[in-house]
Amino acid sequence: MNRRPGTFVTVDGPGGVGKSTLVTTLTDYLCGRGHRVHATREPSNRPIGAFTRTHADEITGYALACLVAADRYDHLENEIRPRLAAGDTVVCDRYLASTLVVQRLDEVPEPFLLALNDGITLPDLAVVLTAEPPVIAARLAERGAHHRFERDPDSPARELALYERATQTLRAMNVPLLALDTGNTTPSESAAQIAVSLTRRPGSVGPSDPDPLTVNR
Repeated sequence: MNRRPGTFVTVDGPGGVGKSTLVTTLTDYLCGRGHRVHATREPSNRPIGAFTRTHADEITGYALACLVAADRYDHLENEIRPRLAAGDTVVCDRYLASTLVVQRLDEVPEPFLLALNDGITLPDLAVVLTAEPPVIAARLAERGAHHRFERDPDSPARELALYERATQTLRAMNVPLLALDTGNTTPSESAAQIAVSLTRRPGSVGPSDPDPLTVNR
């Protein structure tokens, strides 16, 4: 069996829950312990991702879902998979779990989203962040909304419910999952918990891991 030496970690959760802060903290935490870490995000910084990020307020529904998926395949081919093949730990701010939530906010059915993502590399560890809706709402009010979904006052509660559904879907795919409440833990504490989980997973933080998993519907 061919094996890749890298480890793929994704961090998802509602807007304002602290994903970007945790990705930065986790990257620094692992780098400080001698690991090669590549932090990235979706939509990516590549051309399709930049277009998607710029126009996410204007493009909706199925069209936006297709753009997000197109960016993901490009991101995988040109950035994520090469880094994994080189033995890096790749930490991605938003991935499949976010698709199963954000595009569902636009009423795109889950089976359609899974079909769009058929063949993607699944993470070795999917981290899903949660917090109480008032905590998320306060953080959004403090930093400001980044896109149309975050301007909806009902969005935190809706996203949390959809993330619960998304975690069930990921578990059904046998994706290792770690749920963290950022309302009760600091970014440093969360990073340490993720690192402990990674030592139990194959990859660059431990031994080599199997070939990339793919979405199975």
